[in-house]
Amino acid sequence: MAREKIIAFARRGLVVGGMLACVTGAVSAQEKYPSRPVEVIVPWGAGGGSDQTARMIAKYLEADLKASFPVVNVPGASGVTGVQKLLLNPADGYSLGVSGDYYAILGSPKAKWKLSDFIPIAVVINQAGAIFVANDSRFKTWADVEKEARAKPNSLKIAMAGYGIIDEIHTNYLLAKGVKLNVVPYNNPSERYVSILGKHVDLLYEQAGDLKSYLNNHQMRPLLSVTAQRFPLYPDVPTTVENGYNITVPQVRWVYMKAGTPPSRVKVIADSLERMSHTPEFKAYLASEYADPASFVPLSKARDFLQQMIDSVRREASEAGQKTAK
Repeated sequence: MAREKIIAFARRGLVVGGMLACVTGAVSAQEKYPSRPVEVIVPWGAGGGSDQTARMIAKYLEADLKASFPVVNVPGASGVTGVQKLLLNPADGYSLGVSGDYYAILGSPKAKWKLSDFIPIAVVINQAGAIFVANDSRFKTWADVEKEARAKPNSLKIAMAGYGIIDEIHTNYLLAKGVKLNVVPYNNPSERYVSILGKHVDLLYEQAGDLKSYLNNHQMRPLLSVTAQRFPLYPDVPTTVENGYNITVPQVRWVYMKAGTPPSRVKVIADSLERMSHTPEFKAYLASEYADPASFVPLSKARDFLQQMIDSVRREASEAGQKTAK
């Protein structure tokens, strides 16, 4: 009799334990997200456009979601080092990437990853590129640069963020057209800006919004706008298309997570960013960065938009005789 009571008691314990496990599992499944800090990884140095965009986003997410979003700069290898850090982390929603140039690398045959390795949550900012010089440069027009680059191949140095990104693809396009420039990569934006102001290089490939303080202080000026139409900020500056160069792909900065991240967690971030896109502060930020006022692309359209960017990069590279991934 005593033995039967012990067995019955044990069985009730197993049932209760099973019920508790189910309840615990349900609570875990419904755990508030984010419940701990979400790391915002920027694969470039501090102070540049991607870094500024990431900090603007992090500030909004912290206020909107009542959680911490620390920004971590991981420069190196034209953005590869930072992206690799994100992809080595678990796909749990606690690592968020903010980058610009990396979409161009995805079109390269040497790319370590594909767009399918990421979940594009939103495209946040769309900016036209341009080639700048120091304000006191001996080059007064793009025609001056083109003339010397053709006469003395590789004698002129151009600073940019790295190899394989849109900066280099466009520079290689110019090379294929006979304008041969010597590429000097700098992962840290401050190094790029010091290099042009210190006369270590002759030219700089950048976006006007990233250089606004230098432009406002008359320390730099644009010579060539990488656009089809003239840029409103500098209407007297000629475009690549005017000069016969069929290159116009802009710089776009996007937010992403590792593929496999739970959709419910992706949605939390995506919905918050979409709310951000309607705020006066965000619209003012785009204006201050000289960006397209219609820059924002939501989760539902972000992947297709980026694929179009990658296809455009491949087209530009192909026209310049560069190999791209298919």
